[in-house]
Amino acid sequence: MYTSVVTGGAGFIGSHLCEYLLSKGERVIAVDNLGSGNMDNVKGMLDDDNFSFIEHDVREPLKIGERVDFFYHLASRASPSDFGRYPIEIMMTNSVGTYNVINVALENKARFLLASTSESYGDPDVSPQPETYWGHVNPVGPRSCYDESKRFAEALTMAFIRRQGLDGRVIRIFNTYGPRMRPDDGRVVPNFITQALSGKPLTVYGDGSQTRSFCYVSDLVRGIYLMMHSNAKGMVVNLGNPDEMTVLELARKIKDMTGSPSEIVFKPLPENDPLQRRPDIARAKALLGWEPEVSLEDGLKRTIAWFRERMNKKGRGP
Repeated sequence: MYTSVVTGGAGFIGSHLCEYLLSKGERVIAVDNLGSGNMDNVKGMLDDDNFSFIEHDVREPLKIGERVDFFYHLASRASPSDFGRYPIEIMMTNSVGTYNVINVALENKARFLLASTSESYGDPDVSPQPETYWGHVNPVGPRSCYDESKRFAEALTMAFIRRQGLDGRVIRIFNTYGPRMRPDDGRVVPNFITQALSGKPLTVYGDGSQTRSFCYVSDLVRGIYLMMHSNAKGMVVNLGNPDEMTVLELARKIKDMTGSPSEIVFKPLPENDPLQRRPDIARAKALLGWEPEVSLEDGLKRTIAWFRERMNKKGRGP
């Protein structure tokens, strides 16, 4: 039986990944400081003998106490709403935290996967974005705490691969959505769904012509697993859905799917907010045989149902 460590294991993506690994017959150790993760996300796994949870901040050296085969490093606040509140924590998690997890992976002679981000491309002037594109990032802007620390984490991973023999690989995650996203996440899918279900105005920043590509979380975790179990040492691979749509189109779609009476209002575009985001997934198709399978319609239905149930339990929804 393989043993996998998932840092950020109580987070949105991390908890889904833990469930997927358990379904593959692995022993799973989730590590999370519960800064943005939530124990509710893993409570369904706590009775599984193959699952363990360690409350720990990866900015401090990590000790597992047993042999580990795979380290999935997902620890980091990733919500735009957190960039202004926790910039130093984010930068230290992605620098010192990545260093600490890499070192324990080396001690175990384990395979390491860094969950990086499409934010590495910044506000791109190339579309779709291939892995060979170096990006267009403001190094001192309000999003730089996340963008630049993830770029540093990628560079650090590659340095350990080249100089220390780390069996490492990097994925760049594009916009992902699904159940367990935080209502105050700051990204458009949870924003629009919670606003629509609450009857509040749907807030579109700018004129809504900026584009995003939305990947359902089950597709993403399948891609993460395939990447870890592929012969991809030293490689960077985009994981995301190449189907592109405008933010305004998404707002209208969610308004229709929820049957909400909410109006759509427009506010100024935040500084350095990317105007276009679309992955080139040719490498993922060729290397992993991976591409998204869940349609936006089906994924939004599942996500809306989860948010509706959650809000009804708290007495905030229709």
